[in-house]
Amino acid sequence: MLNDFRHIEKMTSQINHKKEVDLLLIFSNLIINKDEPIYIQIERHITAGINSGELKKNSKLPSTREVSKYLNISRNSVISAYEDLESRGIIVTKRGIGTFISIESENESYEYNVDFIQRINHYGDTLRELDIIKSELPYKKGIISFKSISPESHLFNLDDFKRSLLDAWTFEEANLLNYGYAKGYKPLIDYFFDYMKQKRVDTKNKDILITNGFTEAFDIIISSLTNEGDVILCEEPTHNTALKIMKAYGLQVVQVKIDKEGLDLKSLEESLGKYNPKFGYLIPSYNNPTGIVTKTERRKEIYKLFRKYSVPIIEDGFNEELLYSSSPIDPIASLCGKGNGVIYIGSLSKILFPGLRIGWILGDEKLIDVLESVKRGRNINSSFLDQSAFYYYLKSGAFNRYVKNVRKYYRDKYNLVIDMVKKHIPYEHITGEGGLHIFIQLKDNIDARQLLDLCYKDNVLFMPGDIFYENTKNDIDIQKLNNSDTEFIQDNETLRKNSNMGKITKYIEENKNSLKGKDTFRIGFGRVSNDDIKNGIEIIGKNINLLVRK
Repeated sequence: MLNDFRHIEKMTSQINHKKEVDLLLIFSNLIINKDEPIYIQIERHITAGINSGELKKNSKLPSTREVSKYLNISRNSVISAYEDLESRGIIVTKRGIGTFISIESENESYEYNVDFIQRINHYGDTLRELDIIKSELPYKKGIISFKSISPESHLFNLDDFKRSLLDAWTFEEANLLNYGYAKGYKPLIDYFFDYMKQKRVDTKNKDILITNGFTEAFDIIISSLTNEGDVILCEEPTHNTALKIMKAYGLQVVQVKIDKEGLDLKSLEESLGKYNPKFGYLIPSYNNPTGIVTKTERRKEIYKLFRKYSVPIIEDGFNEELLYSSSPIDPIASLCGKGNGVIYIGSLSKILFPGLRIGWILGDEKLIDVLESVKRGRNINSSFLDQSAFYYYLKSGAFNRYVKNVRKYYRDKYNLVIDMVKKHIPYEHITGEGGLHIFIQLKDNIDARQLLDLCYKDNVLFMPGDIFYENTKNDIDIQKLNNSDTEFIQDNETLRKNSNMGKITKYIEENKNSLKGKDTFRIGFGRVSNDDIKNGIEIIGKNINLLVRK
């Protein structure tokens, strides 16, 4: 016992000695000269330490006895210095505790301003220009919003997810809080392999990369496999986020018309032959915004045409689980067999937990090897905590139970929306066979943006359809403008930088009646109550009548 006390006493002495040494380092670079009073030199040394930021407020100073011993000077000189500093409010002595710095150092600053807006490149300028959160009418409290196509949060089976979080922590513990692998969480990758096999996709010689949802997946693919000026062929209309990304990278977007079966085959073959596209970007299940599901036979014909012209496909597996009229259709990737001509992007965020931002890319294993390095270069890895929790949620069977429950819920809402639209809105076409949205083309060429302005005053909001078309106010028909004024767009960079000025603005204003999608809009209903669906669509119909009378 006595030896233990002596050991503790020795350790305590060593710790105290270390603290003393650390404190005395404050004076390690003070050289005393004999031409000036010592107390003044000590004062100046302490104030200089404060001004340089080395001595912070509440920093403890060594005792007068320690300083005098360390510097080998009279203790009275140290006492005089401390007393003078305390009288000026620079330090404070707390009886029985010690002496401390009592003021903040003065923060030196030298104003320096840069006009960063003039330095924004085409990528940033385009994404800012096309940011619909900033450019479209904002949500406000009390409004009936049909703008979002995200799922209803109160339907999430939270107890199942809580258990999944606990399971993830039980098996992985602190590993979940460390760096992960750029490729993704291995058990989740294996789960998605099985998921794709259930969709009859041949996964031989293929691999999977986990991403932060669809947006990162698409951006990684486009940035890695295309160059400025390349042509991308896609549906008309198509996903606004994909359009933004393609334009940001300076790609030429060629859209092909779709009907209720999917891409128009004649138009598709003409475009494949004429434009020699680098890729095709397709949303065969619940095209966003139309909600059209490309039928099985049409998928086969589309795939054969792309194969005929040696153009690879980027397939967006959007909301494949929410088909209301029949069973989900196999993706185009299932037609590729052991081939690698289809890159599949998967995401469950439009049906489940969009806040987790989990998506994946299934593609040729050599391609995924490159994309993994691109992912690592961007953000190292997606959250392993999120991936692990999501894996245990999927593994438990909770996702399958959830889909069965919500399919009826959303089907009922879908039917209600269709009934209300047919009752109140004069339409040319309604499309949408599942998912969380429908798309409407209005009769009589009614301008959807004029309609939106009226509805917004009545606290109703929806998504105008022109943002899903390449040839809108956000991106004019370059070829037409080029033919009308070749000199003006000789410099593409000037054209991009002035996309909302000069003759481009004039062109858009003069041709706004012919811009594609001007008479269309999308209604998202996933998070809208039944009463709000009824009231909101009735208000839209009322305002259409006002426009017709004008």
